[in-house]
This record gives sequence, structure tokens and C-alpha cells, in this order.
Amino acid sequence: MSLVAIVGRPNVGKSTLFNRLVGMRQAIVDPTEGVTRDRHYGRCEWCGREFSVVDTGGYTTNSEDVFESAIREQVQIAINEADVVLFMVEAATGVTDYDSEIADVLRRAKKPVVLCVNKVDSGEKMFDAYQFYSLGLGEIYSISAANGSGTGDLLDEIVRVLPDEPEVEDPHKDLPRIAIVGKPNVGKSSITNALLGEERNIVTPVAGTTRDSIETYYNKFGHEFMLVDTAGIRRKTKVHEDLEFYSVMRSIRAIEHSDVCVMMIDATTGMEAQDMNIFNLILKNRKGCVLVVNKWDLFIKDSNTLRDYEKALRERIAPFTDVPIVFTSVLKMQRISDVLDAVARVYENYSRKISTARLNEELLPIIEETPPPSTKGKYIKIKYITQLPTRFPSFAFFCNLPQYIKDPYKRFLENQLRAKFDLTGCPIQIFCRQK
Repeated sequence: MSLVAIVGRPNVGKSTLFNRLVGMRQAIVDPTEGVTRDRHYGRCEWCGREFSVVDTGGYTTNSEDVFESAIREQVQIAINEADVVLFMVEAATGVTDYDSEIADVLRRAKKPVVLCVNKVDSGEKMFDAYQFYSLGLGEIYSISAANGSGTGDLLDEIVRVLPDEPEVEDPHKDLPRIAIVGKPNVGKSSITNALLGEERNIVTPVAGTTRDSIETYYNKFGHEFMLVDTAGIRRKTKVHEDLEFYSVMRSIRAIEHSDVCVMMIDATTGMEAQDMNIFNLILKNRKGCVLVVNKWDLFIKDSNTLRDYEKALRERIAPFTDVPIVFTSVLKMQRISDVLDAVARVYENYSRKISTARLNEELLPIIEETPPPSTKGKYIKIKYITQLPTRFPSFAFFCNLPQYIKDPYKRFLENQLRAKFDLTGCPIQIFCRQK
């Protein structure tokens, strides 16, 4: 699929146009300069032609922003990857030094460039657009990304200059979706970069560097899935900026749309209250889970440290303790392949379908031996069990008096399911229904 990269200096409306092209609020839009820090991918369809769009951070030089050089590098990578570059400028400000510098970079790139003048939302502002012919990049397209005017002509031109390619179906549609979640600054972007073997996401010591959920196709070492790096989720009281609020919401949405969540915690701080909130969010959404204890190299250890740490961690996350726990040091590239193996195993368990015959054969003798406690003199008899056709493991137990089966007995049934069938890392839901 062809790729179109939107580039330009900060705050000209790149993310607003990106959201309009992909048809959803996928990139964060805020009046603050430099909100977009990572490359952000989406898909656009126009006149029967489908192509990918990448939104980049604003290209700057000599600013005091700690992210500046990393953003500039991301923009350069996006230009190198793209089939067409959509260069965005702003009518009211006119031609700036930054615009001239970017135009120079684009001329050297020898890629098809579509020059787009944003914020032309009245007839008078049309005259402000003509000065951009001085950049020497050919025809200009005046648009207003906020209200959509002029975007039809812009898309016609993009489709016209896109290289021809055979129609192919998206091969990633049915792949497992793996979300990397956790508090800010626990190493989520670092592990994504380590897995991919490239600087896909910007990494700095500043908490909250990643502000969008970044989706990437992964196919290495026998594993194939969609990898989603999310923004760090912090307590509501700690969220002050509007754009950070959107980041947290987008991370929650990434959890909702994933199959397995790799939850990262900092070994030096342990499982704190906010970590528990994120863990409970994964459970609430019934997603597979792998716990990754990062920065293990910074932890002072003796012979029993790992065993004691894991035991304390499982006590903290009880009653759902059947979760793989992997101790890593992403910076030192220690045990990262173990994370992949754990994710693959959990996804296999998450998508496992157990036949009704096998469920009844394994569980009914145990239930007959240990039936539900009688309530109000009435005996409860479970007749048969079946797995429900849901995305996550859920089971229906058909019985004569489902309303009298209490939570402690449901936990007993869950433990038996886990003992008989490998469901490690997967929350299980049990429904009791009238026979």
C-alpha cells in the first residue's frame, strides 16, 4: 500500500488534516506546539484508491525542546519511507525560514511533493496562499483542515501522483493485537524499539514522551502480530494538560481493542496503586495479560530475590494470579525474547476453543464430587458446560437454580478450568444459566 507523509513546521494543522483524512480522532490535536512527537499511521480511501497516511512531528531546528532532534529524525525517516510527501504550510504566517528549509530537504528527497496551504477559510485568505509559489514546489492547494474545504481537490492530486500498485487485501486484519501498557517512563517505547530493532518511537528520560498509541506490524523470530505502544497511564489527579488527557483515553481505547496486554512495571518501585488500576482495567476488559518487570538490572539482588519478588507480586494481584511474569532489562536487551514467547502463549490460550464434550468429560465428575452448597434446603445440580462464542474464554454452566451459585463456588469452577486446561494469562468469565 502506498504511503503519504504529512510534513511541515509545528502547529500548521498536520494532525487536524491527518484526522480528517483517516476519518477519526486518531492523532491528538491541541493548540500547544509540538504535540505530535511520533510518526502516526492511519488509512485513507479516496475514489476507490486506498493509501496509508503518516502524521509526523513538526520539523524544527535550534529550539530548546528536548525532543527536537528526535522529531527531526522521525520526519526524515517518514520522508524516506513515503511514496508521496504532503508538505503543509500556513497562509496567515506566510513563508518562514522553516518552510524554506523543509522545501530544500524535500527537493533533495526527489519524491513527489504536494504543497498544501492550510487555514485558507475565507476568500480574502486565498491571496495569502500565492506567496508559497516562491518555494518552487509547483502547484499549491489551498485548504482548511478544520472545516474540510479544499480537501477534495487535494486528495484528487494525491491519488493522481501516487505510484500504481496492484490491489492487495490487508494481510494484517486478522493478526493478534498486542498493546504495551503501563505508567509513564517504565520502558514501553524502549521495548517496542528493542523488539523492532529500529528507533520507531522517540525515547527520552522525560515521563510522558509518547502521547499517541503507535501501531506497528511485527514479524520476526517466528512471531507475527500488530504491536501497539501506548502513552503512560497516570492517575487522574496527575493529568493536567488536555493533550495528556487524550493520551490516557487513547491508551485505554488501545487496551479495549487489543487481544493481549503486555503490562510493564518498574522493578525499583514495584506494583504501585496506579499499576493495580491499569491491571484491573485489563481484567475489566477481559484481555490476556503478560506482566513485565523492567529495569531488573537496577534491583539489588541475592539468591532468593527473584522468587520472593514474584511471590509478593502474585499476592498483590490476587485473585487473578495465573499470569506469566517476565523479568527484563530492556536497555541491556535481557530476556526480551521471553516476553515474545509469553505473549504468544497467552494469545494461544486466549483464542483456544475447548469442545463441549471435553469440558463435560473433565469437569462434571469434579462437580459431582464437590457440588455447589445447597441454599434454603434446595440442591443445585449442574447438568452440562459449554464454551461461549466470545473473543475471550467464557463458559456457561447450565443448572437448575443458577441464582443460588455464589462467587466462591464460581472461583472454584475457574480454578478447575485452569487446572484442566491451559488458560494462563487469560481472565475467565463464568455464567450460570437456567437449564
